[in-house]
Amino acid sequence: MIYLNCAATSLVRPPCVVDAVATAMTALGSSSRGTAEGDLAAARTALTCRMAVADLLGSSHPDRVIFTANATQALNTAIFGLVRAHDRVVTTVTEHNSVLRPLNVLARDADVEIEHVGLDVAHVLDYRALERAVTPATRVVVCSHASNLTGDVVDIERVAAIAHAAGALLVVDAAQTAGHIPVDMERTGIDVLCFTGHKALLGPTGTGGLIAAPGIDIEPLLQGGTGVHSADPFQPEAWPEHLEAGTLNGHGLAGLEAAVRYLDERGVEAVAAYEERLRSRFARAARAIPGVVPYGAGDAAFGHTPVVALNLVGMTSSQLADVLASRYGIAARAGLHCAPLMHRALGTIETGSVRFSFGQFTTEAEVDVALAALAEISAEEVRA
Repeated sequence: MIYLNCAATSLVRPPCVVDAVATAMTALGSSSRGTAEGDLAAARTALTCRMAVADLLGSSHPDRVIFTANATQALNTAIFGLVRAHDRVVTTVTEHNSVLRPLNVLARDADVEIEHVGLDVAHVLDYRALERAVTPATRVVVCSHASNLTGDVVDIERVAAIAHAAGALLVVDAAQTAGHIPVDMERTGIDVLCFTGHKALLGPTGTGGLIAAPGIDIEPLLQGGTGVHSADPFQPEAWPEHLEAGTLNGHGLAGLEAAVRYLDERGVEAVAAYEERLRSRFARAARAIPGVVPYGAGDAAFGHTPVVALNLVGMTSSQLADVLASRYGIAARAGLHCAPLMHRALGTIETGSVRFSFGQFTTEAEVDVALAALAEISAEEVRA
């Protein structure tokens, strides 16, 4: 199988990640739940993983790294923990349902005002419209760092400046960027950064989290055991326990730490350069295939993750993905990609699209096989 669905999850993990998880499965106890060596080892793993994640993503406060099961839980924690009844929130049409659905619940149940900023004529986030939308009444701006559909990167430093000029907080969904491109939370002015471990960070599934800047108060999404301050009737105020109820996924965190250190050694900049070569190679050649309809801002974008979305005239997105899988053994993703407003903005809400997404273990040869398959399918459609 040629796996070109890395925006959904990474298929291949480095051997060091596999080894770390396997070792943890027989060595780690429960963090903050005892003083035996296994329990202390679990606590050390959580601490060193926090430090590694903070360093990679540009935070000098590892105690503000909170672990969750994935980016969805992290975004729900941030959104429900920051937004109050009757608040105003500004977001964008590029968002994943992990942002859209929590906000829809708040609009329905708490009279929260939501405004979705669209794209400009170049299919780039409309920053001028964002400036108009973010008023002093806005409490939170929620923005994806990159579209999971097109891979177009948002100028998040510019978004942060707009948010902060109006006194709003900025929550960023970095599920599609962390590990693919350099992310520097403090330099770019992000207040809350949400990430997942199983995509470009190359960690296990069931890992993710958020990082909150000092002074950002987030109400807990979950209440429960923390192993410390057990007499308190509510979640402790101290971080990270404030937002971490229940037993941590120690085995997953061992793998995530190994993955982050692997990325740090290789260098995210080097990974980004390699993946951009793959993306641009595929995008340029695909645009030249008769019948291919590409989506996204192209060269007008602030940057790209290794993602290309397209359709082929004469076929539905599902039909094209099925042919790629059944005949050529190529895994790409068809449909709406949990991003309905982005599809609506691009005119593909009824058809969906096929998303090809690459990773650092994708080869140029695999990209070329996918291009040859597209060309062959296109030629068949033309003859038909």
